[in-house]
Amino acid sequence: MEIYLDNCSTTKPREEVVEKMVHFLTNEYGNPSSLHRLGFKIEKSIEEVRQIIADFLKVRKDEIYFTSGGTESNNLAIGSILKRYKRQGNHIITTKIEHSSVLNPIKGYEAKGFKVTYLNVDRDGIISMEELKQSLREETVLVSIMQVNNEIGSIQPIWRVKDILNQRGSKALLHVDGIQGFGKVPLDIKGWGIDAFSFSGHKIYGPKGIGGLYLDRDLKTHPIILGGAQERGLRSGTENVPGIMGLGKAVEIIGGNFHKERDKAHELKSYFIDKLEEQIPHIRINSPLGEKHSPYILNISFKYIKGEVLLHYLEDKGIYVATGSACSSKTKDKSHVLTNIGLSDEEIEGAIRICFSHENTKEQIDYTITVLKDSVEAIRQVTMR
Repeated sequence: MEIYLDNCSTTKPREEVVEKMVHFLTNEYGNPSSLHRLGFKIEKSIEEVRQIIADFLKVRKDEIYFTSGGTESNNLAIGSILKRYKRQGNHIITTKIEHSSVLNPIKGYEAKGFKVTYLNVDRDGIISMEELKQSLREETVLVSIMQVNNEIGSIQPIWRVKDILNQRGSKALLHVDGIQGFGKVPLDIKGWGIDAFSFSGHKIYGPKGIGGLYLDRDLKTHPIILGGAQERGLRSGTENVPGIMGLGKAVEIIGGNFHKERDKAHELKSYFIDKLEEQIPHIRINSPLGEKHSPYILNISFKYIKGEVLLHYLEDKGIYVATGSACSSKTKDKSHVLTNIGLSDEEIEGAIRICFSHENTKEQIDYTITVLKDSVEAIRQVTMR
């Protein structure tokens, strides 16, 4: 039996997604920039997908841009905004628990002379609106805050950020890394005043190598990748047509299944936590149930355990989990997310992350708990001597 519980790292593409991609790989393979009929047909298909995503996000079609994935979307949004609006200010506000695809480009701009404020988070991984308010300056040009944290699932109150900017008379633009939230938690781009929103295909049962970026049409942008002026000149390069088609099909399906799949994730997470607390002592739930955390993400610390060791014990039984962000799991540094929510070194070292999908079942959870209990006991027999 194989049980995949690492759905924050990537998800298994739906069969309908794969079928759509194969069709465009084998039958409709033209270049959308070509002037002949086949090229025009592909270009029309791309625009149909752009409309599907725009409808899902309740935005305009010409506000959606395709990229190679979430990392590029974040880099493109941050870089484009800072290059275009640098004359208006050189101050950036972000949080201490952002994904590396946000923190690293911002640190790059900090090295070039931009001033950066890194907001603190509380034990739940949530920022303080008061600290945000006090951090705003006349020269603040960009506020970049993730919607859902990739390690603990904390949901930032993005809906309150623009109100604070408006109250302070700030012209700062709001970028949201929505990669773990897209298609999984509620979102209102226009109502919340979001200027730029990043999303990715392989987190929602779509293909890898494709993502997207919403940019408000009133936003003046600065191209980062130059070439043949695809994506209205913002992101040149021949489009990944099969990827775009797969992304469109994934968004179409998740749009219809949003509430059902979210409710199922909540049920599985609740069931998992109940079983954990009943059967395994000396644990800490770092992403509890409730409105402050995504129902898809469960981060747990096991005392007297190394998370990496536990991961391999589970892997030997066909159960796949993570110890943190897949994008930074090969580094030896402590999790900056768990550090900033106040966990001890022991709690950080003993943490694993479980992420649910629509394919997971209670039977899988029961088996996982049994293996987890046995594994924890076996490891603790060694570490607690």
